[in-house]
Amino acid sequence: MKIHYLQHEPFEDLAYIERWALEKDFQISRTLLFKNEAFPKVGDFDWLFIMGGSMNIYEHEKYPWLKEEKDFIKRAIKRNVVVIGICLGAQLVADVLGGKVTRNAYKEIGWHEVSFIDKNGTLDIFSGIPSSFIAFHWHGDTFSVPENCSLFAKSEACRHQGFLYNEGRVLALQFHLEASPESIDVMLEKCSSELIGSKYVQSIEEIRTYSKIEEIYEILSCLLNNVYHKFIAYG
Repeated sequence: MKIHYLQHEPFEDLAYIERWALEKDFQISRTLLFKNEAFPKVGDFDWLFIMGGSMNIYEHEKYPWLKEEKDFIKRAIKRNVVVIGICLGAQLVADVLGGKVTRNAYKEIGWHEVSFIDKNGTLDIFSGIPSSFIAFHWHGDTFSVPENCSLFAKSEACRHQGFLYNEGRVLALQFHLEASPESIDVMLEKCSSELIGSKYVQSIEEIRTYSKIEEIYEILSCLLNNVYHKFIAYG
């Protein structure tokens, strides 16, 4: 199986998604948007991951590749590729499907609980995943839920944490299940200025001392395995 991902920042790569993919001997390719690399043909991969980034999805003048990226995502969705957007990537998916991205009431940075709103009709995608769990967060924006999409997750700070489209072939996750110790350390190094005192913004010490990353990786693996078996392994 072939995985492709879109990377917006030098420090926001696949993280533990790469660990999952390599354990299965999947092929991995990427487009580094911050280096203005060209997009591949949509038919050249089975999965598309759209990673996070510090930019806003409407900053077209500052990041000219955003318009082309949105068109690329739209074409991937139309081709029935499995598309998973994370944080900024989720906001891009929302925009492509007709939603809006706005400033959230709170910044949410650190380890916070995510809860399912409704699993009805999506049990195959979320089978084996608890109804609430801890995930890593780093965002100040939020998305509206596009038409024909199903909101499935929320947190105390942000009521729109995840939605799915096309029976789960397209997933938008505002939160990070892919976070690794290495990826978190780099984000703390590059973005620590955002850790201002706020109800849902944790300190560097709180973020670094969290010890259940392996449990979160198990949730990530379970989710990706479910998607794989629903849409790829059996067609």
